[in-house]
Amino acid sequence: MAKHLSLADRVAACDWAALTDDLDAYGSALTGQLLTPAECRAVTALYDQPERFRTTVDMARHRFGSGEYRYFTHDLPDEVRELREAFYPRLLPVARDWAARLGKPAPWPDELEQWLKLCHEAGQSRSAQILLRYGPGDWNALHRDVFGDMLFPLQVVVGLDAPGTDFTGGEFLMTQQRPRAQTRGFATVVPQGHGLVFTTRDRPVRSSRGWSNGPMRHGVNTVRSGRRHTLGLVFHDAA
Repeated sequence: MAKHLSLADRVAACDWAALTDDLDAYGSALTGQLLTPAECRAVTALYDQPERFRTTVDMARHRFGSGEYRYFTHDLPDEVRELREAFYPRLLPVARDWAARLGKPAPWPDELEQWLKLCHEAGQSRSAQILLRYGPGDWNALHRDVFGDMLFPLQVVVGLDAPGTDFTGGEFLMTQQRPRAQTRGFATVVPQGHGLVFTTRDRPVRSSRGWSNGPMRHGVNTVRSGRRHTLGLVFHDAA
């Protein structure tokens, strides 16, 4: 990855045809490298700057699993803001295509700021961008994200530590609920600096009667050793 490239250029340089195919087939897709190791360390260091965040969530307390994450304030760090703005127009065609297949509304405007304004007008005005920290024994239960009625169907997680070096375990998990059949599972190792695009709640799946809604859940496997940090990019604000 050329260090001189802007974050928008790095997102644009991803193979979006292949990413779209993987999203259609599996509900998730790995990007190329978006951040250098030094940039990953800089984002990770933000976790210990509490003024950057509006709240901290202890997952064990809420029975979400074990570990901790923090929601950024709307005053987003440059890296977080730039990545979010770069991904939105790339993911928008996928979101609209999925909605068309399922016969659902596609309320998302061309501009992220316009969409966020609609979220705020609907009562969803809290930042949903998160920085997550897992230590040995920590994990995240399989779940579907609920932030309010104004929902963008895709989100991105960026790995900030090196699997196998900084931590072991901690694979990203997804399951697809299948009608009248057993659940299908997927596990993905997210390399340092790379992103994983994945469905927020579900994806279209082909059925005998056309397209149907395929519910999916995501979580994180148990971290066996070390520390695992990830950045979560969400394209709507929370209620």
